[in-house]
Amino acid sequence: MKIRIIQIGKNKDKYISEGAEEFLKRLKNFATIEIVTLKELTASKTFPKERVREEEGSEILGAIGSGTVISLDEKGKNPSSVEFSNMLQKFKNSGENLTFIIGGPYGLSEEVRKNSKMILSFSSMTFTHQMIRLLLLEQIYRGFCIMTGKEYHNE
Repeated sequence: MKIRIIQIGKNKDKYISEGAEEFLKRLKNFATIEIVTLKELTASKTFPKERVREEEGSEILGAIGSGTVISLDEKGKNPSSVEFSNMLQKFKNSGENLTFIIGGPYGLSEEVRKNSKMILSFSSMTFTHQMIRLLLLEQIYRGFCIMTGKEYHNE
């Protein structure tokens, strides 16, 4: 199974980068993970947040490629880890590639939302876009562990 993660901006915190590397290493046994990092834009008086979302959205849409697109947003569906694992299992069984999209600090453009098969949320709380990267990798790993019965997930 191939999973692509499109994210805006580089990791700025060492602990997030180290955690992400750890989960990427663990995931090698389950899937091919490709991380695509796009440039993060900054809003200003002459370049408002809405325009930043649109510009970043255009870059995201250009990087998507083939497969099913799932965007992460605080207003999306909030599945349990088991439900998320079941979703991964369905895509794996179908041979379909997945692309997860993590927007920048100003969120996702409406165009990216429209091009997403699904919008997921990890919580009704707001997390930094960098923190979500680590949480997504951990949940993908947890999902594969649930799927395969590997001891990691406790219910």
